[in-house]
Amino acid sequence: MTTDELAEIPTIDVRTIPPYERHPRIFSVLEALKPSQSFAIVSDHEPRPLQYQIQARFPGLFDWTYVEQGPEVWRVLISREAGSGCECCCGS
Repeated sequence: MTTDELAEIPTIDVRTIPPYERHPRIFSVLEALKPSQSFAIVSDHEPRPLQYQIQARFPGLFDWTYVEQGPEVWRVLISREAGSGCECCCGS
């Protein structure tokens, strides 16, 4: 993915959000994504725990791709899989 393509994707920079609001905000975006849509998150720490939470809550529904892996900035592209069942947020 080119820098220009990445710049066009909606991004949540969690470094600017209070810690207690980060995961709820990310999960609300995840639940609103339609199949084949993506967004990015930017963090000042390894977001692996978030990845595990997403996998547990929505197994097989989202793809997780590192664009940048520290040591000071992590950037992850999260995409909803195409053809992921119904058009609701239940994960079916």
